[in-house]
Amino acid sequence: MTKGVMFDFSGTLFRVVSTAEWLAAHAAADGLDLSAREQAELVLRLEEFGALPGGVAPRHIPPEVQAAWDTRDLTPETHRGAYTALTRAARPPAALDVDALYDSHIAPGSWRPYPDTAPVLRELRRRGVPVAVVSNIGWDLRPVFRAHGLDELVDTFVLSFEVGAQKPDPVIFETAAGRLGLAPADLLMVGDDRTCDGAATALGCAFHHVAHLPVEQRPDALTAVLAGLPEG
Repeated sequence: MTKGVMFDFSGTLFRVVSTAEWLAAHAAADGLDLSAREQAELVLRLEEFGALPGGVAPRHIPPEVQAAWDTRDLTPETHRGAYTALTRAARPPAALDVDALYDSHIAPGSWRPYPDTAPVLRELRRRGVPVAVVSNIGWDLRPVFRAHGLDELVDTFVLSFEVGAQKPDPVIFETAAGRLGLAPADLLMVGDDRTCDGAATALGCAFHHVAHLPVEQRPDALTAVLAGLPEG
């Protein structure tokens, strides 16, 4: 029987705003004067290169960015360098502050919980089931959870840039299991990436896949996690 749950962050518990919303919010805050057509065209280019962390996956990665992309979640500097390089590859206007645009995606307001995130986390806490958030990420996501009132429902955050290992490396799952005080075989990993998150099965964890969809298109995929867990 599952005794604890590990959750991925982006595309699992939370989803970042769309690229269009990201760019529009930054343009408004920074006083960047772009026409509707210029914004729409830039959005398409940003999505081609996957410039928004947690957003559309890149369809093209310049060769000189590939090494940083592959290790982007191991340090904050590499994460910033990879994504700002992808933004520059999208040929933004000279007036656009690439670093400020990157910084804006970290703001809690840029992330929205899925409709069932809070109910499922609260139910797990009621049942006494410990929870870890295990994320490949280059920045501290705890403020996002705090802003949405969910931080106290997570027992430990295991972040790749803090532990020096990124999924699918088993070290990150082993770290989570150790912090929860449970054997891997007693844990369920929930995530949207069958390769990275699903790698937990190599240690004996169970795995539940959810689709990486906009929040309005995925209302209740997390509720299945509660099946088979102790009632408390």
